[in-house]
Amino acid sequence: MQRILKFSLALTLLYILATLYFGLRAHSLALISEAGHNVSDFLALALSFVAVYLQTRPATDQRTFGYQRAGVLAGFVNALSLMVLALWIAFAAIHRFAHPVTVEPKLMMQVAAAGVVMNGLIAALLWKFSGDVNIRSVFLHMLGDTLSTAAVIVGGFAIMLTHQYWIDPLLSLIIAAMILWSSWSIVRETLHILLEGTPKTLNLSDIRAAMTKVEGVVNVHDLHIWSLTSQSHALASHVQVVEMPLTECEAVLERINHQLRDHFGIHHTTIQLEVTDCVTVGDCCSPPEPDVIDGHSHHHHGPGGHDHAHAH
Repeated sequence: MQRILKFSLALTLLYILATLYFGLRAHSLALISEAGHNVSDFLALALSFVAVYLQTRPATDQRTFGYQRAGVLAGFVNALSLMVLALWIAFAAIHRFAHPVTVEPKLMMQVAAAGVVMNGLIAALLWKFSGDVNIRSVFLHMLGDTLSTAAVIVGGFAIMLTHQYWIDPLLSLIIAAMILWSSWSIVRETLHILLEGTPKTLNLSDIRAAMTKVEGVVNVHDLHIWSLTSQSHALASHVQVVEMPLTECEAVLERINHQLRDHFGIHHTTIQLEVTDCVTVGDCCSPPEPDVIDGHSHHHHGPGGHDHAHAH
């Protein structure tokens, strides 16, 4: 993925320099705007590249989940920048309706054709990684550019035939609406993750029911599910179980984790086990009295491992 992003960055930078050079040479505002448009793509790709790098870094004492959210944050910033860009294109298009600009359709079409090939190639390379919300935001950047540069070719051809210069800003408005629509969905998805919302693909009631049907489980409460990234989910919960030896608690915990892992794709869990006859204070189980065996105090501790459990 990093190799594809590096290649995309180099290609986009070359295209920015080319459109700027030809735009200045032909005194074409449309091509200079296209160069500006692609600067936002370059920044989006750079942001995603940094996020992908950060996501590979290990967890530390200060960042116990590592940098997994870096990609979500990059997707959020990218989508917001796309929305600002779409509004700028819309205002520029409205201004151009009032003050038509003479464009050079031939050069406009030639440079736009190169842009379609470049943006289309990058979008195709990024497509297979678009399950990640960070990469999807960049993929939409590039797809939006492919369509907008294709529209520039169509517009250039229509202007050559009709000499109607209002075609150019009309296409810009349609492109701006398209960019806004696609960006808004990413803003919503990334905000939902950043605000610790329950993942859209999971149903809390279904998960509670699956956990409750495990033999030995009486009740499930304080259930929380959130996303670390768009593909990685975590769960924390209190699970009330029947009175049983400590060795059996581990088997119950494994059965619960089997349900969560195999049916819902949740691999990171923190589950606290509580016995049914414990004294409750509010909704929480109070710590048990220590057992006195041979004059020594013994407290029960839950099984260890990646999934944390405390038997009360």
